[in-house]
Amino acid sequence: MTDTEITADLVRDLLRDQHPDLAGLTIREVPGGWGNQMWRLGDGLAVRVQRMDPTPELQLKERQWLPVLAPLLPLPVPTPVRCGEPSERYPKHWTVMTWVPGEPLDHSSISRSTHAADALAGFLRALHVEAPAEAPISSDFGTPLKACADGFDRFFDAVVPGGVADEVKAVWDDALAAPEWQGPPVWVHGDLHPANVVVSDGTLAGIVDFGALCAGDPAWDLAAAWVLLPAGAASRFFGTYAHADQAAIRRARGLAAMKSLFLMLMGQNGDRGLPGGKAHWRPVGRAALERVLNGL
Repeated sequence: MTDTEITADLVRDLLRDQHPDLAGLTIREVPGGWGNQMWRLGDGLAVRVQRMDPTPELQLKERQWLPVLAPLLPLPVPTPVRCGEPSERYPKHWTVMTWVPGEPLDHSSISRSTHAADALAGFLRALHVEAPAEAPISSDFGTPLKACADGFDRFFDAVVPGGVADEVKAVWDDALAAPEWQGPPVWVHGDLHPANVVVSDGTLAGIVDFGALCAGDPAWDLAAAWVLLPAGAASRFFGTYAHADQAAIRRARGLAAMKSLFLMLMGQNGDRGLPGGKAHWRPVGRAALERVLNGL
């Protein structure tokens, strides 16, 4: 039953069972997604259905914390409006959320780089406030860099281009040598990559997928200066953000190198037809890695 195919008919049946007032709205599949599958519901909503995630923890976390954070953030984020519970029809969780208009960055581009840099910096300044004691802690995101050194090595060995291997390793080693985050744990999105932000009119229009949300080191999000923004925009971003010292920038640049390699690995997996692979991420990751190597 856990391998049930998620179709528009299934989504409509789930709505009829638990939220019948929404069942008459148009349902359209949203391409992409791995841990969760998204369906557009009418014009202003979406249904997020747990698929490959082994536990409901990520959806339950979004349900708990996004309503708290959304009013504080200057860019649109998906906000839960209805909860779908496991049932005989489908044994996993699903959530009706607000729809964030725009195109995912991995299928689009940013042309207004200054505006996008300012928008991303303003969003992260608002998000990066001290998290409450009950905020979730992750072993995969927001952690000190030494905790993910094995992951970097795995990505590096799998996909780093030979011509820049020494440069990439130097960036990572410099990040590891930088002082660790000494402030209180702050809210961190954790997983800012081109499929988790949307753009409109050439600039950032929203941030999605908060499944990695946790309390930790803000450098995990500051890496987006290279992973998301066009070449040359990182300096503008850090100037507007204004709260990152040199240690944070060094850590962020190393994390950006790791995230770029991850995107390239997912692209390689897609080329090979492996589950979860996304072939179009290879050039996205390679371009991000070039931006990392060019520094600020």
